[in-house]
Amino acid sequence: MVQRTFLVVGLGNPEEKYNNTFHNVGFAAADRFAKLIDAPFDKGECRAITAHKKTSVGKVIIAKPITYMNLSGESVRELVNKYKICQPNFIVVYDDADLPTGKVRIRKEGSGGSHNGMKNIVDNLGTQNIYRIRVGIDRPKTEGFALMDYVLSKIPDEAAKELDSAYDVVACALKDFCDGDDIDAVMRKYNHK
Repeated sequence: MVQRTFLVVGLGNPEEKYNNTFHNVGFAAADRFAKLIDAPFDKGECRAITAHKKTSVGKVIIAKPITYMNLSGESVRELVNKYKICQPNFIVVYDDADLPTGKVRIRKEGSGGSHNGMKNIVDNLGTQNIYRIRVGIDRPKTEGFALMDYVLSKIPDEAAKELDSAYDVVACALKDFCDGDDIDAVMRKYNHK
């Protein structure tokens, strides 16, 4: 069996003040996956904090870029080049304001939409052919609450419960993906949840 190297990237902002904000949902999902496979974040490389784990099918690298959200693609490009990651072994996890809170959607390709971090990854890699897991955060319910301010706001308790369940779904989907399951099979299994 050919050994494969998988790269899982969770998007967020690095400073402590951004912990538990909607825009750091990707970091939180990456943390949950790392815990599931017992891979500690103990390395700094390519402007990211990474966790490495050897598996039966090869190696998993989980990365949280510390470039700040809007420049995530620079770190991702460095990681992809360093580890010679090919497309079928690479997936990004991030928050999506166009999905209801806690809804998980896996896609094989597409633009970055309104998400600046994903847009920057698409620009840096020069392709929309990037697997991604989008975790719904919904849009602000308060009139006049700008999306930019909303995504950087703290997650209220009710939404936190829904997102906590979503992180479990994401972690299981990522485990299946990194165990070598075909992306279509992963999508069939998890997109309806």
